[in-house]
Amino acid sequence: MKTVLITGTSSGYGRETALYFHSQGWNVIATMRAPRTDVLPKSDRLRVVELDVTRPDTIAAALETAGPVDVLVNNAGVPSIGVFEGTPMARAREVFETNTFGVMAVTQAVLPQFRERGSGVVVNVTSSVVLGHMPLTAVYKASKMAVEGFTASLALELAPFGVQAKTVQPGACLTTSFAANAAKAANGAPLDELIPAPYAPWAQKAMGDFTAQDLFTKESDVAETVWRAVHDTTGQLRFPAGPDAVSLSQAK
Repeated sequence: MKTVLITGTSSGYGRETALYFHSQGWNVIATMRAPRTDVLPKSDRLRVVELDVTRPDTIAAALETAGPVDVLVNNAGVPSIGVFEGTPMARAREVFETNTFGVMAVTQAVLPQFRERGSGVVVNVTSSVVLGHMPLTAVYKASKMAVEGFTASLALELAPFGVQAKTVQPGACLTTSFAANAAKAANGAPLDELIPAPYAPWAQKAMGDFTAQDLFTKESDVAETVWRAVHDTTGQLRFPAGPDAVSLSQAK
């Protein structure tokens, strides 16, 4: 029986992915920054473990608790919507610390066992913002584009050892915190003061256009695409998840 370790499983894509792999008979190590046992079913094949991707001590402890794993899904991330001019550099560094350096840190900790075993898959969850031109995501998109580049190079380094690295690119999901923030902005609500007043009318229209789009992604789309990426043997590197993400990828 195979084991998957997934980061950021308290909600959204991470939780749905944990549920999906569990339903397929896998052992699941569901990690969370602040562990909650009430969001996932009780099972001898599912363990909730503390892991904060910005804290090396929790990464090491989680991997020791998990034991050997066959697949790593780097899903943990933080959203960020705002005008770059109004985004403090401290916030930009915070986004990169989780979305980019956190992915790198967990991956680096898992790789020795994959390399020594001669098998394993790393799936890094990015975003469809890397596929198109979405306003108000300069910092967020930069953090996810960095992971795309990181994964593409990593895949080449790992190939001689039989280890794979891939990305899954979720589209816009209305039930995530990212979409919730977009909806607030579209309705004229303040957005963490990251939109300076001169930008407000334009930002409100941009977010209105975003929330009015026809195609959206469901959490289940992402979970199923992660599963497909893990089992793909064609050498495909990037996997758009959800109808809007697929449409963007086909338009490129």
